[in-house]
Amino acid sequence: MRLIGKPDFYKKTLRIAVPIMIQNGITNFVSMLDNIMVGRVGTDAMSGVAIVNQLLFVVFLCLFGATAGIGIFTAQFSGKGDHEGIKYTMRMKIIVAILISALCIVILIIKGEPLIGLWLKGESGTGSAAATLSSAKAYLFMSVFELFPLALSMSYAGTLRETGETVLPMKAGVTAVFINLIGNYIFIYGKFGAPVLGVRGAALATVISRYAEAFIVIFWTHSHAARNPFVTGLYRSLYVPADLIRRISLKASPVLLNEFMWSAGITVLNQQYSLMGLDVVASMNISSTVNNVFNIGLIAMGEAIAIIMGQELGKKMLDRSGLLEEAYRLSFFTFIICVISGIALFSISSLFPTIYNTSDSIRSLASGLIRIYAVFMPVYGYENSTYFILRSGGKTWLTFVFDSLFIWVVLIPVLVLLIRFTDLGVLPIFSIIQLLELIKCAVGFIMVKKGIWINDLTQYAES
Repeated sequence: MRLIGKPDFYKKTLRIAVPIMIQNGITNFVSMLDNIMVGRVGTDAMSGVAIVNQLLFVVFLCLFGATAGIGIFTAQFSGKGDHEGIKYTMRMKIIVAILISALCIVILIIKGEPLIGLWLKGESGTGSAAATLSSAKAYLFMSVFELFPLALSMSYAGTLRETGETVLPMKAGVTAVFINLIGNYIFIYGKFGAPVLGVRGAALATVISRYAEAFIVIFWTHSHAARNPFVTGLYRSLYVPADLIRRISLKASPVLLNEFMWSAGITVLNQQYSLMGLDVVASMNISSTVNNVFNIGLIAMGEAIAIIMGQELGKKMLDRSGLLEEAYRLSFFTFIICVISGIALFSISSLFPTIYNTSDSIRSLASGLIRIYAVFMPVYGYENSTYFILRSGGKTWLTFVFDSLFIWVVLIPVLVLLIRFTDLGVLPIFSIIQLLELIKCAVGFIMVKKGIWINDLTQYAES
């Protein structure tokens, strides 16, 4: 089994991954600048925004899970050249994403304050719980307006990527993040005659950028119908064959459930860490912000793996051994990218926290967390690659067990025990939790090797 591919393998992979890397890189870099701008306002504002972003993280991943779960079929229909199948899946994405957005808006408006309060139960440290709550509420009730355009842009951009068009979503995303950056400068600090809005300004800039991104991807897709034949008659009806709805529901529901349960699990983990004090909330916000920037290779390769393996399964061009070899090469390539990213992240671990207007204790703690993230980045990369390989063939219940069951049955109970029954500090506890991720790597390797993910999902009956 050769882990090093031929030049064509890397050309094919990078043709898909690089535009996603560029988009995610710029998006996360500007998000980091956004975070720094809010951080310059003060620790309480930074912590409040960080808490709300934990809640929005669950919503974003629910939308991602819904559109990506359906996108498993889109990628295989694309490989088969079935434009009607792509149209059906896109209709389902739009309907489901809008319904999820509406439900989440209602929940966040009604239950936003008590949800925020879950992060304010620890010792205050250098921050104020009341000021943090005020900032969080102000940020949340403006941020909910970004969810509808986000639902549409994710539905369109995901379909474009799954059909091989990765550049336009990248351009739309890059444009949106620069609009967000400029908006942050204007609205947070009150430049060019605008009022000083603080965290409300940060949320407003994000809402404007989401609408801009949605407009770009929707306008381009419909104005290039010859290149995107699946949009012809897209809104003529809501019809999707019943057999396809049934099969997509069976395969996509576990992806949606997994993204919800996994993101909720990550949120619970962070809430448990917050019991160790608001200083921990602030330091984890700083470390996760820069970690997201260096995670672009991991994220892009995950999406590339889903698209490449989905299309190969739809084309039926490779036999079982060929598909396994392709999967191993993609995982190894992801691992190498993450080794390089981890080294780069470690090298700036002491410097990055000094940018923030916060205490020395928070900066020191953030530096330690960044180093831990850096050391484990190759682990995150490998387990992420195995997840997307399994998902490409529709083995979504397996990925649910692999991802969500693990976090709720293993990580959360261990973290609760460590926090409540030991005197360990946050850095040793965080390290132990990351070490447990090695279990997922072993399980992922075994499941990929068995080849049970090799399935064709493109057959459906009209009704």
